[in-house]
Amino acid sequence: MVTSMSDIVNPGAAVEPDPDFPNAPEGWTRGVAAEIGVTLGVDIVDDHWEAVRVVHGCYKDEVAPRLRLVRDALDARFDAKGGFRYLTEITPGGPITQICLVAGLDPPAGAKDAGFGASA
Repeated sequence: MVTSMSDIVNPGAAVEPDPDFPNAPEGWTRGVAAEIGVTLGVDIVDDHWEAVRVVHGCYKDEVAPRLRLVRDALDARFDAKGGFRYLTEITPGGPITQICLVAGLDPPAGAKDAGFGASA
């Protein structure tokens, strides 16, 4: 039975947790995250990894955190660089949506609005 992202990508392979990402979901790796970034058209840099850590922290205690919680956490962490506006520049497909996907997590409800054509 498939239980994690790593079961799909590398069936039967054991994945060691990354000490730099203590709250990462089981089976998540930087390599897979970087591949997801490429498919999303995002060249992963240090600020993306920091945003992934923030999102992992938001999901640590909640299975499905509120969109506002994730947005505020990211905005606060990147306040010195321009907050959420800066994240929009480095993740043009929607910061919360793209960072959650790179982090191996489902974006919060409301992060993608297909009817409006926008992503948070």
